[in-house]
Amino acid sequence: MPTNRVAENVFGTLGTICWTAQLVPQVWKSYRDKSTQRLSEWLVLSWGISGGFFGVYAVVQNLNLPLIIQPQLSAFLCLISWGQCIYYSSTRSHYISFSMVVAAIVALGGFEVGMVFAIRPSANDHAIQFFGIFSSVLLALSLGAQYYEIYQRREVVGVSITFMMVDCLGGVFSDLSLVFKPKFDGVAAILYTLVIVMDGVVLLAAIVLNPRARKRRQRSEEIVTTNASSLESGTVPLTTSQQRTLTNLVESRRGGLPGEER
Repeated sequence: MPTNRVAENVFGTLGTICWTAQLVPQVWKSYRDKSTQRLSEWLVLSWGISGGFFGVYAVVQNLNLPLIIQPQLSAFLCLISWGQCIYYSSTRSHYISFSMVVAAIVALGGFEVGMVFAIRPSANDHAIQFFGIFSSVLLALSLGAQYYEIYQRREVVGVSITFMMVDCLGGVFSDLSLVFKPKFDGVAAILYTLVIVMDGVVLLAAIVLNPRARKRRQRSEEIVTTNASSLESGTVPLTTSQQRTLTNLVESRRGGLPGEER
């Protein structure tokens, strides 16, 4: 593929926009709802740390400007989201939560600056590649927890499909940006491709498993409705324990199933 600086920067900018656009709505939603229910604080914290490590790699390798800005913005927004998690989902005060976020941002920023000045003069290839590879490993491990939840529930819950699609698209644009560089960066491509593949697995799971889960809930609702009618009419004799269980099932349907959007 011929070198094309314009295409390189355009695709890099699109990738940065996607990876920023996916996090801003999540931060706003958490602020508006005053809740981070179903959002793992460890997931967004891992993404933030991963962005810090990849930020070092992007600067030292002198990737194009959009791809250098991308991990910095992503890490910043992830740490903001992490702060919302520890504030809304725990008993920590606003002051303590805010202080923890500021400390994390300063520490990660200081780490990046220090590592760039330490590694760039020596041009140690092994050290440079470590930051790119470790970022990919951390990203994969953080999404591994989501895979386990999908396995347990047999459906995709707590994750916005739109969020995953935009994230995947950001990886595609970032990969395309690397294609038009004078020298293709394989380590950076691994991270972006990993995002595409792992997000793609979640999207595929949602397409396959979520319709099945809806059918299971429909069948459960039909059974509950039928048995509730029998209970109310008195046509089927039930023990006190069975009546209590059935009543709880009816109430759970009225309130919404666990993991189901209301």
